[in-house]
Amino acid sequence: MATLHPREPYSPEELRRLYPEGLQLQLVQILLRHGERTPVSVRFQNAGLQPFWPYCSVARQMVSATMDAADSNWTSLQWRRRLETFGTDDGPVVASGRRGEADAICNLGELTDVGRKTTWDLGRRLRYLYVDQLHFMPPTIRDADMFYLRATPIPRALESLQQCFWGFYPSRTRSESFPPITIVTRAPGDETLFPNDGNCRRFAQLSRAFAERTAERWNHTQEMDYLNKLISKWMPERSKRVAVDSHPRLSGIMDTINSTLGHGSETRLPKEFYDAKGLAIIDKIGVEEWFSGYRESQEYRALGIGSLMGDIVSRMVESAEMNGNDGPLAVGSKDDSTRGGSGSEQAIKMSLSGSHDTTLAAILTSLGAYDGKPWPPYTSHIALELFRKKNSQPIQSAAKSDLENNISIASHDARESRRSWFSGGFSAELGTKNNNRPVEIGRTNVEKLSAAQKSKLDDYYVRIRYNDEIMRVPGCKNAGKHLEGDDSFCTLVTFKTIVDKFTPSHWQKACVSNMDAPAFPENPEVAGY
Repeated sequence: MATLHPREPYSPEELRRLYPEGLQLQLVQILLRHGERTPVSVRFQNAGLQPFWPYCSVARQMVSATMDAADSNWTSLQWRRRLETFGTDDGPVVASGRRGEADAICNLGELTDVGRKTTWDLGRRLRYLYVDQLHFMPPTIRDADMFYLRATPIPRALESLQQCFWGFYPSRTRSESFPPITIVTRAPGDETLFPNDGNCRRFAQLSRAFAERTAERWNHTQEMDYLNKLISKWMPERSKRVAVDSHPRLSGIMDTINSTLGHGSETRLPKEFYDAKGLAIIDKIGVEEWFSGYRESQEYRALGIGSLMGDIVSRMVESAEMNGNDGPLAVGSKDDSTRGGSGSEQAIKMSLSGSHDTTLAAILTSLGAYDGKPWPPYTSHIALELFRKKNSQPIQSAAKSDLENNISIASHDARESRRSWFSGGFSAELGTKNNNRPVEIGRTNVEKLSAAQKSKLDDYYVRIRYNDEIMRVPGCKNAGKHLEGDDSFCTLVTFKTIVDKFTPSHWQKACVSNMDAPAFPENPEVAGY
């Protein structure tokens, strides 16, 4: 319920089955939930839980970039952070842990040392799969130009992304001249990497309606009575009863329980909070409250996760248009090289996005692939993989060898010996504009594509793995909509058709539309088709 316990790496036999001989991996997009963190609010001090936890050793060695105004040079300022809070007389005191620790104290909702380790370990597992086993990515790199890195504005997501990337390419695999990596972020009002109810009014309205419906369904049930017998004595005086919409909400109680489960014995609640039956009830209700809207409502999917899914599919389509020989994204320009960056982030083969539990469950539920799953544990991840049939003829790149020398420290012979049938060739010369590039069709609805445009998507397949488990989209199961003999490989045309149905044409306008419309569709609009 809290911490992910990853399975063993795929065996050779599993790899042969999961990555069939006739397909070539072309693009991988990974979204990861941040690692273990502290609770986002102070709760249950009356049950003995400390408000501040001493699990953030980074606070002893903070680093900030500072500018010397005299010469405009940037330098690193190293500093130690301590948190201050209210004392018993309302005056300021330094926040401390159970044993009086003043250093390494975490703020609320902060990524902890445990969370940093688990996200670094995730990067290491991804490296083992995509570098050591599949030889899809090079073993050593001079820059991060093959990556598209993005994170939400919430620090724990950014820090988890950084940890994961460092686990993927630790110091021994990066050249001495390795430049600063490019990480893309957005302003809060533009953020779509998580369901943004804080900046999307209509989605907030829908979220409240589905939460209220969950409260009506569950607040007066035997399951809720069971929870109250377990833990109601620790509820605040103003609430006293556990409910979906109590104070704290049931989802807030789950947040604190999960945070404690991910850490040490000094930050534990009474044993009643960890009752197996009680945890299962909390999890089931939490999943319904937060994610049932994606299962039932096209508008909910569109506003909550549709814009992000449109971006993801657009990258796949763009990659297919270029046959893997030109990058599906461009996040820099050659001018960046004069400012200390590599400036050529266009040969992208892998995307890593630091996100949240609500991101992962929203994606899977919107695709009809999440039924019966529990709340996503810390450091969960989704991998959306784009494949091409090997008999498809890619456009050959004249600059292939030059690019390979740029991205890998390994010698040509050593690199070639590690290349497998997965390696479809790297992209054309970085940082240059391809004037012959086809018109992009990624954001165009499949129904509006010409036959010639749609043919560019032939022989491409999408497969989803969630925490190394294969997920199946129900709309891909019919004949002709998946790879023959394996319905986990959805045709790109079918996958795009499904996602197009809930990709908004203008997310920000949609967020202020339909404010007077009913929250629930007249009939359930089933996800995944």
